[in-house]
Amino acid sequence: MTDSSARRTGVAPDTVLVLVHGAWHSSWQWAATRHALAGLGAASVAVDLPGHGFDAQPPSGYLLPGQPGMLTEKSALTTVTMDDCAERVLAALGRMRHYRRVVLVAHSAGGGPASLAAERAPELVDRIVYLSAFVPAGRPRFHDYTGSPENAAARGRSLHLGDPEALGAVRINPLSPDPAYVEELRQTHYHDTPPDRFDRWRSALSTDLPLAIPATPVTVTPARWGRIPRTFVRCADDRALTPAVQELMITEADLAVPGDPFAVRTLPGSHSPFAARPHELAAALLP
Repeated sequence: MTDSSARRTGVAPDTVLVLVHGAWHSSWQWAATRHALAGLGAASVAVDLPGHGFDAQPPSGYLLPGQPGMLTEKSALTTVTMDDCAERVLAALGRMRHYRRVVLVAHSAGGGPASLAAERAPELVDRIVYLSAFVPAGRPRFHDYTGSPENAAARGRSLHLGDPEALGAVRINPLSPDPAYVEELRQTHYHDTPPDRFDRWRSALSTDLPLAIPATPVTVTPARWGRIPRTFVRCADDRALTPAVQELMITEADLAVPGDPFAVRTLPGSHSPFAARPHELAAALLP
């Protein structure tokens, strides 16, 4: 891409976005958005957190008739820690040193590992963007927000299988044979994604979110995380992380770092704009 064409899009050719996925997803969730970003002149890389992507080992009965053990079999991902996840993000950021400007983007539960990585190495991040994502500046655990009164209207709690503490993971069943379960999954995360595409999206989801990701406290400080300019991209009809709880996270973070508030942008639609409107999302992620 030439410098003149990059100027027409408003994106410097030496900018890269490092993309961190949310629960049950992986780097593949960003594919369409990355194509759109490339069309706008922005380079990007997508991270697979530990226990996701090809490391997402499902319960042994997941692909068997009747799916035995889905409610009781301990997750193979119980040893995955928040530190492991943050270090994966840090490794990706460290490989971006040849770019002049690095934008770290996190979706949903990915906000915890991304925030911890930014706290540990703020010099590697020029801006951090939260896409309807957990911001730990006000409360240290994602569970603290998902379980708050502001998130009481959220859907999807019935999707969780078994006891997360006993399983060591928050487990869902993307290949459930129950039409009502599948419809609840669609309504929670993908209600504005074309129906013919939703089945392809759900078939690629993993079953287990390592419990450490939503349950481990993440501490960020004004002197380190707080010195990084930050953007929050709200999803206006989010049914997994409600607009009210998104606002709560923004407000509490701004109180924790007074004088340097979030830049806030809003997208229409669901918790999964990378599936429903990747071109609009790409534009919203850019500086």
